Amino acid sequence: MSGNTTAKPQRRSWLVALPLIAFAVLAGLFWFRLGSGDPARIPSALIGRPAPQTQLPPLDGLVADGAQVPGLDPAQFKGHVSVVNVWASWCVPCHDEAPLLLQLSQDKRIRIIGINYKDTQDNARRFLGRHGNPFSAVGVDAKGRASIEWGVYGVPETFVIGRDGTIAYKLIGAITPDNFDSVLKAEIEKALRAN
Repeated sequence: MSGNTTAKPQRRSWLVALPLIAFAVLAGLFWFRLGSGDPARIPSALIGRPAPQTQLPPLDGLVADGAQVPGLDPAQFKGHVSVVNVWASWCVPCHDEAPLLLQLSQDKRIRIIGINYKDTQDNARRFLGRHGNPFSAVGVDAKGRASIEWGVYGVPETFVIGRDGTIAYKLIGAITPDNFDSVLKAEIEKALRAN
């Protein structure tokens, strides 16, 4: 009889431990899956497709060469290789990548276009005043709807658009010294050689 009573508590402790073991296994799988991938390499369903035909109003008061910087117009993509950067003044990595975008804007073979995401116009202007304006156009996406059409996961994100207006590449996350030459500039060069 004593052997029977010890079997029940052991069995009960196994049943109690089973959900904890299952949870630990699932947590380990999620951690491994999230930790093993490079978030910048998340595939985009938009690669090879036309850039979204979303028009966005300009950032009021943003002036270059004495004229208002235009908003986003999909017609801007035709015939030019463009880099579209989705950014916000409240985004810490956007501050870090700003000097690299300014450096990229010196390449006159490409156009750099900004989508200002869920930001206030005053803060966006201050951000560009502090870091410099690399953009030939800045569209204001105050509610984030246009960014959804672009398949944006979060800011910053950067797209390379070919001369034919199709999305050639998408970089998720900040432009960094590590990916600037080896990834982004390489993808821009590919787009420049195409067509």
